[in-house]
Amino acid sequence: MKTILEQLEQRRAGARLGGGEKRIASQHGKGKLTARERIDVLLDEGSFEETDMFVEHRSTQFGMEAQRIPGDGVVTGRGTIGGRLVYVFSKDFTVFGGSLSGAHAAKIVKIQTMALTNGAPIIGLFDAGGARIQEGVEALAGYADIFLQNTLASGVIPQISVIMGPCAGGDVYSPAITDFIFMVKDTSYMYVTGPDVVKTVTNEVVTHEDLGGARVHSQKSGVADGAFENDLEALSEVRRLIGFLPLSNREKPPVRDSYDDPERDEASLDTLVPANPNQPYDIKELILKTVDEAEFFEIGPDFAKNIVTGFGRLDGQTVGVVANQPQVLAGVLDIDSSRKAARFVRFCDAFDIPLVTFVDVPGFMPGTRQEYGGLIKHGAKLLFAYAEATVPKLTVITRKA
Repeated sequence: MKTILEQLEQRRAGARLGGGEKRIASQHGKGKLTARERIDVLLDEGSFEETDMFVEHRSTQFGMEAQRIPGDGVVTGRGTIGGRLVYVFSKDFTVFGGSLSGAHAAKIVKIQTMALTNGAPIIGLFDAGGARIQEGVEALAGYADIFLQNTLASGVIPQISVIMGPCAGGDVYSPAITDFIFMVKDTSYMYVTGPDVVKTVTNEVVTHEDLGGARVHSQKSGVADGAFENDLEALSEVRRLIGFLPLSNREKPPVRDSYDDPERDEASLDTLVPANPNQPYDIKELILKTVDEAEFFEIGPDFAKNIVTGFGRLDGQTVGVVANQPQVLAGVLDIDSSRKAARFVRFCDAFDIPLVTFVDVPGFMPGTRQEYGGLIKHGAKLLFAYAEATVPKLTVITRKA
């Protein structure tokens, strides 16, 4: 007869298998890690403490009562990245396609509340097919609870979303409220309505990738702040990003030892800006030669390339960098670059991250397309963000302003 501890360990082993070995193999066959494997890569080794491992859905209709799987499609808990506390939830596509039920939502809300209460970042790993239709309104109500927590946490703790598989319907709006969204090329996509619905309503024929793939959202829509080659690269880069950020707005950004002499000379910068005022140059070269150890985490590198935003360090202190890029459209400001930079500036202001701005700008983009698109309002967002910011602001005019 098994002891209570043996029975508990057996249940844990069953829960760790999620939807079973066959579905895990299918996940691997698509080039994707499982929910738990992703957590293992993201967090420091052995630091993960899981919550609500044995939670099951509450539905008794449509034959769901016979399909109860511990965890109910999402793994939640806390751990550390670089020794610093973070909270995480990872949707498990092997269990009901990672779809959201009332119990599933309650697990996420609980971990969101813990993160907000304890003042630590929350990272969501998304791989799911939207609401669980068998639960109807209860699933939709679960989304509302998640959105509320996202909103309450905005500007209080860093919120990061990593899209690592399908993300559709209600699932896209929680990431949209968070601070940063990252995607994985070829295996992830985001959209409110899928290709079948689009074809029915508008008669457009479009693939999952062309409708909401990583390239679409990182280059065209600006929804994603970065697109990575695979799960491992995405999770490694999120670990690197966390190293730049404070745990909450109640703490200062982390300071680390710097081996980059602040008194050093960088002779190549004397010739970086061409004598010809119409000749472009790469502002990223200036950024990399200014920040500590040439380490720069760029936000939105493939969207609105005429402006560069990201995090670096000066003498070990995290700074937010905003820079016009003369190589693209002569560094002109337009709707997309204004939106991109304004959102970044407001994040830095919320988390007490000083701003360094490199300016080389001919002005705002002229033309009917920009004016019809609301350039005045979108441009004002950038002005508002800078005027509102109370963090230290340093501006370096590299050529023209």
